[in-house]
Parts: sequence; C-alpha cells; structure tokens
Amino acid sequence: MIDNPNAATGELTPDEIQAAERLSQAYKAIRAEMGKAIVGQAQVLEELLMCIFAKGHAILEGVPGLAKTLMVSSLADCLDLDFTRIQFTPDLMPSDITGTEVIQEDKATGHREFKFLRGPIFANIILADEINRTPPKTQAALLEAMQERQVSVGGNAMQMKDPFFVLATQNPIEQEGTYPLPEAQLDRFMFKIFVDYPTWDEEFDIVRLTTAIQQTELSRILNGDEIIALQNIIRRVPVADHVIQYAMRLVRATRVLTGDVPEIVKDYVSWGAGPRACQYLILAGKVRAVLYGRYHVSTDDIREVAKPVLRHRLVTNFNADAEGFDSDKIIDRLLELIPAKDSTIASNPATSKAVGASSGQTVISGHEVVDEETA
Repeated sequence: MIDNPNAATGELTPDEIQAAERLSQAYKAIRAEMGKAIVGQAQVLEELLMCIFAKGHAILEGVPGLAKTLMVSSLADCLDLDFTRIQFTPDLMPSDITGTEVIQEDKATGHREFKFLRGPIFANIILADEINRTPPKTQAALLEAMQERQVSVGGNAMQMKDPFFVLATQNPIEQEGTYPLPEAQLDRFMFKIFVDYPTWDEEFDIVRLTTAIQQTELSRILNGDEIIALQNIIRRVPVADHVIQYAMRLVRATRVLTGDVPEIVKDYVSWGAGPRACQYLILAGKVRAVLYGRYHVSTDDIREVAKPVLRHRLVTNFNADAEGFDSDKIIDRLLELIPAKDSTIASNPATSKAVGASSGQTVISGHEVVDEETA
C-alpha cells in the first residue's frame, strides 16, 4: 500500500512543496543572518548548506585566517545545532575524539562498572581542523563516523546524533609532517570547497568591523527536526533522465582507463571519479534547485556543482603538475566539451534516443528537440 499517492510518480506533494518553499526562504534568511558575522564567502556558505541538506560532508581548504571556524560555528547557531571543534594533531588518538570507557564506582554499594564518556564527535556539526595532521588510525575513526554514522567503542556501536555533518579543513600551503588522506577516503566527502582571499572591499569591511567593539547575536532559522525533514524531502525532488545522463557523461569522461575520453583527460588524468560522484552530483543538484525555488533539477544545477564534487576525485599525473593543469581546469574543459542542453545532447546518436524517450520529446533530424505536445 502506498501512503503517499505521488510516491510512484516522483512528484512532490503539496505539503512537501510547502516545506521546500520553507527551505528556499530559510536559505535567504540564513544568508542574511550569516552576513552579520561573516563578510563575503557567499559561495562557500551555499556549498556548505548543500552538503548539510544532502546528508553529505565536506573538505574546506584555505589558508589560515579566512574565518573558517567562525563561519561553521555561526552556521551551527543559525541552524540551532550542537557544534564542536577538534584540533587534529600528530599525537591525537581515536579515543580522544570518539570517547573512552572508564571505571566508575558506586559509593553506596562499592560496585564498579564501566561507563562510556562520549567524545567531542557526538555533536551535530563537527569541525575537524587540519585533519591531515593526525595519523591514519585517528582519521579512520572519524571516517567511520562519517560513513556509518556510528563509532565502535569496546565492541559496542554508538550512534551519532542526527543531523550529523563533518567539515574537515586542510591547509594548502604547508604539507610537511602531514598525513594526506588517500583517494579512497577523500571520496567519502561530498564536496571539496575552496575558501579564497576576500576582495578589496570585503577585506576593508573585515578590518573595520573586527577592530571595533562588536556584539553579534544570530537568530535561529531552522532546528534539527526541520533539517531532518528537509533532508528527506530533498531525496524526493524529481530528476529527468537526461539530467542523470548528463551527470553520468561528465563523470565517465574522467575515467581515463575506459579509453573513450577527451584528449585532456588522456593527457593529464591518471585516475577518474567513481559512481559516488554521479550520486553526489544529482543530490547537490536537487538541493541547489530547491534553494533557488525550483522543484526539478536542470543540467545547469549539475554544471554549478561539478567542481566541488569532482575536484578531489580526479587524480592528475605528472604532466598536469608540470604544465599547471589542476583538476579545476580539467573540469572547466570537460564542461565545455560535454554538451548540457537538450538540443546538443540529442545531436549525439548515442544519447538522442534515450533523452527523447525519457523526456517525452521527439528528435528531429538528429539535432533539434521538439516537445511532442507542441510539434
């Protein structure tokens, strides 16, 4: 029996549409509130929110002093969520973040028993500061919590709070004495977000505001229960088949070992993105569509989230490093080479039939896409 009559059709119910509108309005309110504490960084904030509402995690990369901690703690205040910051160091042990068992004695009876003391990871939003400075065994404890949403202590599985979001930071200018995350662990992060230097006007405002007496109180826009409900609604946002196909074409074009890839990939990429990249492109596209007041995903949404989803999933080779081709430049080139519009996709014989069938459209002369209702 289907409780939701629209579940089979993939359409949102009126109540779900109303909730999605609430998310779009909340996004505008959060940006306004965050503007009281953070100058600029609108793109970074948008990508952080995409990760939260898609139940993902993110790596934040930027030089020191760009207000990464302040941004995340302020976001937690706006969302009424618990926030903890863990400074990762070479001597940090897994029990330092997950918690440990201690012997506790009952003074009345003298009975002793083990009691689990929860670590800082048991919060809604975790800022894992400089995650690449701690050994792999401690990184693995955090990654288990990210993937399984639980930690194993003393043979018992401890469930994490919900919602649960990990934001790990890395310093791009200092790599000595670090433990870089392997590609298999990087793939668990939905986004890799770059935090750039502020513009002239933004830096002027930063200096003026932070060198004066300032007391900022942020209003609560959403709470944990509302966020969980919105996360579930995001999964219900419909996606046309041709949008899924476009996301797949982007990802599959990075897999140099498959052979049929653009020349830039053959020349500069040693390993491409896996299926998880397709999943995150679609999920991020769903969140972006709702944030901007739409209830369907377009190829433009996929293009906008391509860099944060793919940049840490492409392993470049020596030629790319020698010629200054980073993953962002390769993604830019792929976005130019791989068509996004329906009319261009239809010109490809391999995809025209699938796109026309999935979207209820007729392909004319192999180049134009015309709606059957209007033809």
